Amino acid sequence: MSDQNVLKDQRSEIDRIDKEILDLLQQRKQVVQDVIKRKVEKQLPVFVAKRESDKTDSFREEALKRGLDPDWAEDFLRMVMAASRAAQSADTFPRSTSDPKHVLFVGGEGGMGKLYRHFTNSSGHVAYSIDKGNWYELEEIAPKLDMVIVTVPINVTVDVIRRLAPKLKPETILADFTSNKTVPLEAMLDAHPGPVVGLHPMHGPDVPNLSKQLIVICSGRETEKADWFRKQCELWGMRVLEAEPGKHDEVMNLVQGLRHFLALLHGSFMKELELDPAEMLNYSSPIYRAELMMTGRIFAQDA
Repeated sequence: MSDQNVLKDQRSEIDRIDKEILDLLQQRKQVVQDVIKRKVEKQLPVFVAKRESDKTDSFREEALKRGLDPDWAEDFLRMVMAASRAAQSADTFPRSTSDPKHVLFVGGEGGMGKLYRHFTNSSGHVAYSIDKGNWYELEEIAPKLDMVIVTVPINVTVDVIRRLAPKLKPETILADFTSNKTVPLEAMLDAHPGPVVGLHPMHGPDVPNLSKQLIVICSGRETEKADWFRKQCELWGMRVLEAEPGKHDEVMNLVQGLRHFLALLHGSFMKELELDPAEMLNYSSPIYRAELMMTGRIFAQDA
């Protein structure tokens, strides 16, 4: 008897169980869709850290009872929950205010501008974009604006703030997405008499959704006027951290500087020894593969 015939019954049973797993995942997805609807109706956040932590602990315990590896079970659950969060972050989001806010993204055609415009519009607010080609539209848009977020390259941020601020109403919130906070905050406070807040989304523009992403908020002036935006970030599932501008910059300079230094050292060493990245991938663990990808990402960026 061939190996195929010996294992025929067992393989058929495995195929049947696999189909049941897929059926259950489909049922779970349908429940998730109902969760999405209710979260939008009740203005609940996409990501709730305690719920996810409790669910993970419980899942590990149930896995142990069944003689399964709890680490494997947790990895599986996290993949399923990540897919659920992505589904909850795909189309419509609850809005943090009863009436829509009008938000302008200066540099709105860049990666971060496009990303946050999408989520702003998907939450029922009204998002506008000003970039190099349509600066002339600012005069018409300015009277409508509740908030303006500057998301342009760091080397032109202060110049853009100075050019922008005189066009805004005093009550408009002025904010920025720059990775350094002290200098942009000083520029905004100097140029604009109204509410000012510094924002730093700690992620890039290529994330599929904002769930579990971190945004840092630095107080400027009348920061409480931007509480609705903070609440909106929480409804998107983001983690919010308040920080002093100077402390933020000190830590970020170390974090980003060290990250870039290590990546440049790594890449330069590989070049010196004429190491082939493709060949190294064949022998790489998942952790080192991630290091290679990060090094490649740093070297691929415009200096």
